[in-house]
Amino acid sequence: ERLAPKLEDWRGRLHGETPILLLPGSTQEVSAAIAICAEARLAVTPQGGNTGLVGGATPQGEVLLSLERMRGVREVDAANDSLIVESGVTLSAVHDLAEEAGRFFPLSLGSQGTATIGGLMSTNAGGVAVLRYGMMRDLVLGIEAVLPDGRVWNRLRGLRKDNTGYDLKQLFIGAEGTLGVITAATLKLFARPAEKIVGAVGVADVASAVKVLEVVKRVSGDAVTAFELMPQCGVDLVLEHIPDTRAPFPDRHEWIALVEMSFSRSGEGQAVMEAALGEAIEAGAANDAVIAASEAQGEAIWKLRETLPEAEKLRGPSLKHDVSSTVSATPQLIEDCTAAARRVLPGAEILAFGHVGDGNIHFNVGPPEGMSREDALARQKDVAAAIYDVVVGLGGSISAEHGVGILKSQELADRRDGPELDMMRAIKHALDPNNIMNPRMIFTDHGAPGGHARAAE
Repeated sequence: ERLAPKLEDWRGRLHGETPILLLPGSTQEVSAAIAICAEARLAVTPQGGNTGLVGGATPQGEVLLSLERMRGVREVDAANDSLIVESGVTLSAVHDLAEEAGRFFPLSLGSQGTATIGGLMSTNAGGVAVLRYGMMRDLVLGIEAVLPDGRVWNRLRGLRKDNTGYDLKQLFIGAEGTLGVITAATLKLFARPAEKIVGAVGVADVASAVKVLEVVKRVSGDAVTAFELMPQCGVDLVLEHIPDTRAPFPDRHEWIALVEMSFSRSGEGQAVMEAALGEAIEAGAANDAVIAASEAQGEAIWKLRETLPEAEKLRGPSLKHDVSSTVSATPQLIEDCTAAARRVLPGAEILAFGHVGDGNIHFNVGPPEGMSREDALARQKDVAAAIYDVVVGLGGSISAEHGVGILKSQELADRRDGPELDMMRAIKHALDPNNIMNPRMIFTDHGAPGGHARAAE
């Protein structure tokens, strides 16, 4: 009963096994555990909140090391706009800590009540505010990590300027547990916005949404915090499966964009949003627009976007792809990926949505009517290959914010050039020569030098 929830991924598609679950409560205990595993050459899979979507935290015989007890708050420094927390602290808890300090931590995503800081760093999480604040890489000042030999590396200083050699913390952010275990982090805080304004915009196509984005950015300056896009079929899915939701417009639109602006002074947001959306309508980019008149109305608009993954999960299985391109290429990305997916699966149901403001699209492919889940999953690799061909052809990325994990490791090895893979493998070998840290992840199954760990017996 204790192990079962940790051996299944969030989607319920991957089922793992482990002979032992380790639950360290301090950096010293993590260090001792990793040192024992290093000496015995036992493979280790670190796990945070287990909300990952690429299988990186689901063990397949490795020692499972959970950071769930590492929930300490070490420092809140409002004057430095920073705080230090341990890896098991949830994103929601960090939001609360920042709020109590009169500050703001901008990373926001649907699983924030469960997702932990360690996991968010390991996957370089993005979320809905990347357009203004950047990804997790941009929000971390320092880290503490346990290396694969058990040594502790502490670089938790809250400095914004430090040119003393390589910025080593960036090796661990996005490494998905392959170079060690992140045990604590110093995070950037920001001034709390005095006012947030949310609007919904009905548009005819993705190209029109990109034009709306151009207008609202120009009119508002740097006030645009988030710009999300949902197809009408996605909104319908939420209305069908999620209680207490309502459509933002009486009429149907092919696509609905969600715009959020943040302001340092109260009282100026409404006029700026009205001017921006009014200009978008006059330019013919937007067909209709509504602006939330209260915080509750803004939350209702956001609920449509935030619960869309849950609604899709309730509908049934789909083949999910987390891809990105330049913002300007997003219309072509969605159009060409749709055509590619339907060449492999004629009649496939396409649900493409996400962070158009930064070019990140969640491109999900549902089975054609009458096709079983098993038959659809059997074509997963073919569908993914067709979609990734389009993405790479546009100069995009096959993993925008979810990581590589085990689901995309072969694709990464196949699609990266030799020098890049050689550099990645050299770093892995230098820090983890016996390949004990998440050995099935990323490039480590594809010719990484050095020894090989064994599964725990």
